[in-house]
Amino acid sequence: MRVKEAPKMARQQQWVNSDGTRLNVVTEGHPASPVIVLVHGYPDNLTVWDKVAETLSAQWYVIRYDVRGAGRSDRPARSSAYRLPQLSRDLEAVVDAVIPDQTFHLAGHDWGSIQSWESVTSGPLQERIQSYTTISGPCLDHVGYWMRKRFRQPSVKRARQLAKQMASSWYIAAFHVPLLAPLLWTGFVGKRWDQYLARTEQVTEISDNPWQTADGRDGVRLYRANMLPRLTRPNLRYARCPVQLIVPENDRYVGTQLAEDLNKWVPELYRRDIEAGHWVLLTQPARIAGFIDQFARRYEGAVVQTGLEEIRV
Repeated sequence: MRVKEAPKMARQQQWVNSDGTRLNVVTEGHPASPVIVLVHGYPDNLTVWDKVAETLSAQWYVIRYDVRGAGRSDRPARSSAYRLPQLSRDLEAVVDAVIPDQTFHLAGHDWGSIQSWESVTSGPLQERIQSYTTISGPCLDHVGYWMRKRFRQPSVKRARQLAKQMASSWYIAAFHVPLLAPLLWTGFVGKRWDQYLARTEQVTEISDNPWQTADGRDGVRLYRANMLPRLTRPNLRYARCPVQLIVPENDRYVGTQLAEDLNKWVPELYRRDIEAGHWVLLTQPARIAGFIDQFARRYEGAVVQTGLEEIRV
C-alpha cells in the first residue's frame, strides 16, 4: 500500500477525558490518512513538535496532546496521578477518542518517549501500535536492568558508563527535594528557559509558551512518581512492534550509553545516531520528520527507498 497525500485540513483542537483529567488534543492533516501520534517530554508541551508536525501532516493524520501537568491539560496535584500506567491510559484515552479501533504509529521525545514505552511493551495498545520512534527517552525498566548489570558485573568500561550517566542525571536528585524544583522554576528558571535553550542547545526558533514556568514546575511530578520505583524494581519489558531509536550524540541528559543492550528488549530495532543535542526536535525538525516518515511508511506497506536494513541492530 502506498501512503497517499490527502487534502490537508486545518488544525483541530478537542478535549479528551482520561480518568477525570482533561487532556488538550490537537490534530492536523486529513483524518483519512494513516496516523502518527507524537508525545512530548519535559519541560515541554505539544508545541515542541510544531515544526515536525507541520511537515508530517502533509501525508499523515498527526495527533498531539499536552500530557497531564503540561500546556492546557489539567494538572493533578498528587504525584501518584503521574505514574506510568496512568500515562499509558492517557494515551489510550486520546486514541480511543480520536481514532477509535484504528492502528497508528507512535513517536516520543524525552518523557514522552519514556511514558510511551509503557504502551509499547504492555497493555491493549500493543496490538494497535504499528511502529515506534523513540528519541532521548529510554524505558525506565530497561535502564534499571542496565544499571544492575553494571553494578553486578563491573568493568572499567561499565564503571565509566555508569559514572557518566549519573553525572548527566544530577537534576533528577534535585527534583526529589521537596519544594526546591517548583521554587526554582517559579522564581528563576521559567523566565530564562528560552535563553537556556539558545545558549546550551543552539535553539534559534522557540515557539511562544505561556505555560513554560508551570510546565517545569508541575512536570517534576513525573520524576517523583516513577524514577525510583522503576529503577530499583524494574520489570521485564519487551516490545512487539518495530522500534526506531534516534540517538542525539550530544545529548546532555540521556547518554548514548543507555542505548546499549536495547536489542535485548526489542526484536526489531533500528538505530540512527545524529549529531545534535537533546532538543533535536527544535534544531533539526525537518530531519526528524523525515526519519519518522520513512520508518512509519515502511510499516504501512508503502514503497520507500531502501536503507533501513543498514541501520538495523
